[in-house]
Amino acid sequence: MRHSFDPELLDVANEMADAARQATLRYFRTDSLGTENKLAGSGFDPVTQGDRAAEKAMREVLAIRRPDDGIYGEEFGKTAGSSGLTWILDPIDGTRAFLCGTASWGVLISVEDDDGPILGVIDQPYLEERFVGAPDGGKLHWRGGVRDLAARGGVGLADALMLSTFPEVGTEAERLAFERVRDQVKLTRYGLDCYGYALLALGQVDLVIEAGLSAYDISAPVAVIQAAGGVVTDWQGQPVHGGGQVLAAGSAALHEAALALLNAGGVHA
Repeated sequence: MRHSFDPELLDVANEMADAARQATLRYFRTDSLGTENKLAGSGFDPVTQGDRAAEKAMREVLAIRRPDDGIYGEEFGKTAGSSGLTWILDPIDGTRAFLCGTASWGVLISVEDDDGPILGVIDQPYLEERFVGAPDGGKLHWRGGVRDLAARGGVGLADALMLSTFPEVGTEAERLAFERVRDQVKLTRYGLDCYGYALLALGQVDLVIEAGLSAYDISAPVAVIQAAGGVVTDWQGQPVHGGGQVLAAGSAALHEAALALLNAGGVHA
């Protein structure tokens, strides 16, 4: 069921983002990260004290401001609610970047009803950039100023700028599908995590293609990009706020062209 938009939700989201900024910046570019590996012995999926502190800070805001809403956070899982709304939280999207001291990580906040996200925030605390997607449009709040977000249109594949976090993308089949698009665009860059979606909403790049995402990785970017006039789906053109394979584009025409290339070799699991 689609809920009507309550302006209080944006106020709460901003309070949560402010709290997460303070929590993450206490640890960023310090030697007190307290890093642990979630995949010890079988890979590297880091979590830091900053991740946990930021999610705790956001949950504390919700406990006071929105106690009846559900929560799904990367670090502390799911908390049931009774309001029909659920907050999707990624306290640090891009923990590897956080560890390296680069400023491409971000705090992701969205609120969903049964039909998907109705509000999303991508916040980059160190750069003081907050990208907000709401029903009345997208905004970038930066050091006291505000500007509209607008995805770039009128760009064909041959002139498109594309981002992805990992060159490997996912399974072998997914990587081959991604490479069909990569080979047709003007430029491909890697490693920007959620900041890549923010740049698409800002009109700086034209495509983001990824696979293997969770809901907390993509729910907020969906809301921000759609508010900026862009298109975000899975690789079959279906809603993707629940995670999986992601295709984000600045325009419907570019999205259609990239989608055709992704599926040119058949269905990709």
